[in-house]
Amino acid sequence: MHAREVRAAVTALGRGWLSFDELVRTTTLPRRTVEELLDDLADDVERDDGLLRLRPDTVAAHHERVGTAAAIPPGLRDEIGGHLDAVPPPLPALDHVQATPDTVLHRARWLDEQYDLRHARLLFLGDHDLTSLAVHALRGEADVTVVDVDDRVLDHIDARSGGAVRTVHADLRFGLPLAVTGTADVVFSDPPYTPEGMTLFASRAIECLADRAGRVVLAYGYSHRHPTLGHQVQRALSGLGLTFEAILPGFHRYAGAQALGSAADLYVCQPTARARKKKRGPGQAIYTHGPRSVEAARTPERLRTALTAIAEEGGSPVEERGPDWTRPAPVPGGTAVAVDLTGDPGPWLVRVLLAVNAGRVALLVPNAHPDLADAAGQRALTELLAPKYRLRLLRSTPDNTHAVVLAEATGTGDTATGDTDAVDGDTGDDDTGTSALRKVWTKAHGRLGNLLPHAPADIADLRLVDVPRHKIVRLLRSSGPGG
Repeated sequence: MHAREVRAAVTALGRGWLSFDELVRTTTLPRRTVEELLDDLADDVERDDGLLRLRPDTVAAHHERVGTAAAIPPGLRDEIGGHLDAVPPPLPALDHVQATPDTVLHRARWLDEQYDLRHARLLFLGDHDLTSLAVHALRGEADVTVVDVDDRVLDHIDARSGGAVRTVHADLRFGLPLAVTGTADVVFSDPPYTPEGMTLFASRAIECLADRAGRVVLAYGYSHRHPTLGHQVQRALSGLGLTFEAILPGFHRYAGAQALGSAADLYVCQPTARARKKKRGPGQAIYTHGPRSVEAARTPERLRTALTAIAEEGGSPVEERGPDWTRPAPVPGGTAVAVDLTGDPGPWLVRVLLAVNAGRVALLVPNAHPDLADAAGQRALTELLAPKYRLRLLRSTPDNTHAVVLAEATGTGDTATGDTDAVDGDTGDDDTGTSALRKVWTKAHGRLGNLLPHAPADIADLRLVDVPRHKIVRLLRSSGPGG
């Protein structure tokens, strides 16, 4: 990933005679790296009384291999602005303030100037600012991946890049998909600015790196009136085994975040050997506001008790679970499952229903959950889960600010009846034409390439729980009647 620095040394040698000391000084490469470069160039380097240069007849060949930063296409800033104008608004439960188009372009240019994106694999942990699209427009051949919790953002990036930017779903609080672990040379992220949020995102970034030669690039800002906050975050990053290669002040500008002066710094971090041995990942509370803020209260016991009662209406014993869907968690035969999803920002509900295999599942969500807010959302949810579950959506249950999604496995009989305002989501297996996908929907932690012989190439190495929602819908429709 640092090939550009080495190629700069090759360029310097091609310009004419210079001493070894001058080569080190002008390129800022460590002495040992320069020695290794000269060894690799072998007879292509001429030596004369302590001076060095490339043999004139080899300069042209080497010049073709030396990468330079990409030229900025005309109108790219306006194109970025169009992407940002069309991006879905941030989910209310997530901390996000939009970066300006100039900042997004500045990020893309900086990444391309610092790292040879023709070869370095670049991964974004969260990308509501759409920096990935700016990089793709600037350096079309770049290998770019985006991991985000917001399925709408992943859909937007996929559509705007024509599928050239790889998209993967994950909530980093619960883990990192295996398909992106250890795959990146550079990881960029603009995390929540709490110490907990910065620690979580930085730790996941370390997991994404292929080796310690990689870099973690972070946006972080704090008010200069409260330097203790900055100290807490820097200490947390250092505790992860990261060293600060550079801190560029005021690099990012935002349409908001006035408490920070609408600005943040750019942190360039290098992992040490210790970073690979550090246990990573705090709890779910990483934000400054909303149901999963650092100060958020636990779900009241009366709501949890009501949820359990609904789950056990079918006469089965009930097992209570949290929202983590990242690993298989077998359910004892005949056991119903109750899941508290009151902190769901939107994407958790579908993921948990895909991950949990039980005859009966009851899930507590906010009454204003995006999948329940209107008839279109309810229909989309029930259709998406039809290969696996029949759904009933119990609005304003157990109280007027919550709802319960009641799921019963297809082929196990009708769901329990109850609230007369429930929305019946039984679409019928035979009518949907999706019964062939049941093994995939019930093995959501299996690699799709192993479960589906003709799985699309862009998702073949992913598990169903890691696939962006719009691609799950596409998979469902392609396997329906006439698909």
